[in-house]
Amino acid sequence: MKINGKSLDKCYIIAELSANHNGDFERAKAIIKAAADAGADAIKLQTYKPETITLNSRRPEFNIKGGLWDGYRLYDLYKEAMTPWQWHEPLMQYAFECGLDCFSSPFDSSAAELMASLDMPAFKIASFEITDIPLITKCAQYGKPMIISTGCAHLGDIDRALEACYKVGNDQIALLKCVSSYPAPFEDMNLKAIETLRKTFGCVVGLSDHTLGSEVALGAVALGAKIVEKHLTLKRSDGGHDSAFSMEASEFASMCEQIRNLEKALGSDKYELSEAQKNARKDARSLYVCADVKKGEIFSEKNIRSVRPNLGLMPRFLPDILGKKARRDIEAATPLSWDLVE
Repeated sequence: MKINGKSLDKCYIIAELSANHNGDFERAKAIIKAAADAGADAIKLQTYKPETITLNSRRPEFNIKGGLWDGYRLYDLYKEAMTPWQWHEPLMQYAFECGLDCFSSPFDSSAAELMASLDMPAFKIASFEITDIPLITKCAQYGKPMIISTGCAHLGDIDRALEACYKVGNDQIALLKCVSSYPAPFEDMNLKAIETLRKTFGCVVGLSDHTLGSEVALGAVALGAKIVEKHLTLKRSDGGHDSAFSMEASEFASMCEQIRNLEKALGSDKYELSEAQKNARKDARSLYVCADVKKGEIFSEKNIRSVRPNLGLMPRFLPDILGKKARRDIEAATPLSWDLVE
């Protein structure tokens, strides 16, 4: 799988803009620049209008009860949080100028069509849309990579989403482990299921993370995540609908650096010594003559010791040496070798 020609040999880091623009186009651009400076690979938008994601209804089921957006009507929340459609093209162009990929999460057919008209390099399916098979089919038909969050999905939901992609010939799919809570509690993350997703569905796997901090993202990378997505804002104190669970720019930069360092440290599953480790073996222990020894004298623990450095016989040969005779006179501090032993 490649995204905009980039292989996923290293973790692909997505900065989620979401509603953190706070209705300000210049702020949206500032967040994109911050994402690029921090080391992200992509910035992600959300493409919807309030009327394409919910109904303008005052029935009780359209009111949010509890959590971060308690008391909001869905319609009013989405009206305030949406990214205006006329922003998409200039934001995408600005992102490319900053060296970032830019794509979005579409929430209906018209949003998918807008993304396709802009030739966005990938489609991100949000957790709550994983059961919308017609939407997934529509997006997959454009032949772009599909990144699908699984925050509220049963295994059967995931299977049906994948099947919808496969039916239209799209097998460029990544599944993101996700918990759709804002912020998400650490104890709910169940990161070990990343490997279950990979084994069960044979897809690239990653993490869409709503926890606070970078620990969970790092743990996911250690467990094989090839994509990490985190919400980004300039400062949480600036406010906004998503600010409470978003990373500040400096925190995001630190996370990107930590991920890159972790990737270096992970290496491969092949056990072998690095050149530095091979060089370090010269400082390991070996057998040395620790007192002057005359020809024919018996080797004992009084005249042979295991010490650093590693120029003599390996310490494991000590039992074979003890009780044998010296072949010639040996000066103290001489590394022991077989030619010195009768």
